[in-house]
Amino acid sequence: MDKLVIEGGVSLNGPIRVSGSKNAALPILLACILPEGPVCLHNVPRLRDIHTTLKLLDILGCETSFEGNTVCSEVKDLKIEAPYDLVKTMRASVLCLGPLLALKGEAKVALPGGCAIGARPVDLHLTAFEQMGATFDLDSGYIHGKCDKLKGAHIHFDFPTVGGTENVLMAASFAEGETIIENAAREPEVVDLANFLIACGAKISGHGTSIITVQGVPSLKGSNYKVMPDRIEAGTYMVAAAMTDGELLIQDCPFQELESVVYKLRKMGVSLEEEEGGVRVRRANGLLSGVDITTQPYPGFPTDMQAQLMTLMCLANGAGTIEEKIFENRFMHVQELVRMGANIKLKGRTAMIRGVERMTGAPVMASDLRASASLVVAGLAAEGRTDVQRIYHLDRGYEKLEDKLSAVGAKVWREKE
Repeated sequence: MDKLVIEGGVSLNGPIRVSGSKNAALPILLACILPEGPVCLHNVPRLRDIHTTLKLLDILGCETSFEGNTVCSEVKDLKIEAPYDLVKTMRASVLCLGPLLALKGEAKVALPGGCAIGARPVDLHLTAFEQMGATFDLDSGYIHGKCDKLKGAHIHFDFPTVGGTENVLMAASFAEGETIIENAAREPEVVDLANFLIACGAKISGHGTSIITVQGVPSLKGSNYKVMPDRIEAGTYMVAAAMTDGELLIQDCPFQELESVVYKLRKMGVSLEEEEGGVRVRRANGLLSGVDITTQPYPGFPTDMQAQLMTLMCLANGAGTIEEKIFENRFMHVQELVRMGANIKLKGRTAMIRGVERMTGAPVMASDLRASASLVVAGLAAEGRTDVQRIYHLDRGYEKLEDKLSAVGAKVWREKE
């Protein structure tokens, strides 16, 4: 098992490029089940979850190739079962449920696994598909769904679920008649999926708002499509620049999609300026201030940036709070940051952070993807050596992270534990 070793206390300076979005690429890859003919996706990050998804597509009967950052896929003989061995490692696998029901009228998908950050119920997905005419049995850890033909429906989500919106969006593209999704997730990755489906011939409107309308079509065609850049990776680099008191030019940065993060960073004393070639990030006057943050569905502050902003607040003047309203178990990085000298107190779903003058390196353990990123950022600024263990979490969401950080001055490398 690998670990990441960091000798901290070095300012990061120079250009750093953002890879394609994992959270956009995964549903788009599973949507490749739907079109007739070949699909080529560009700007796909080379990550563990991507390779897992390609294995799943192969099992489902798609021929795939992955060269550079381009994935090409074509359906040959579509199967209906997504096995547990693959699905258990990646919760996004449940997104094949909608496409399979739409095309085959049947799907057998293992209940998903993934990060240890709380419950991930798929009830919202299943309830929506039942409204569209499907029936489900839960047997031995598998969701077994059947339908004669999915029909358009008026679906209202109790909560703006990203996965549920994406699953229904794919299925509704093939359903008979019109589907209206109310209280839909508005995340940019949902918009990217809708834009891909539209490029394949789907009739979708309202994506990016809370009401999405889909007119079912009899078939979709293959297309070429470029996946959006990863806003969470870009946000992580923003924090790394401020954390190390450096200056980074973040290239391929989805700046508009990071509005809530940019707003909080500016309140903390971080300068972020768009210019030709990217977004330049540095401390505005050398000082940082604590802020109060509440995670919310998009366009609110993203839960996937909570751990990184907490780490930055550890070195800020004064105090700040973070209230986690999306997942109930997403403060597992707190005790690891405390081991590095942070002053953080937990009360329910709220973390209270008081800035300290410095942090020190220590052996720490990643508990999930974004927690691992926060520990890497902490290690970059800490005095001495930090060993980040269990970085298989990190490899699920950041492409060549140590190479990118090394290129801008970080002393970071990978070792066997």
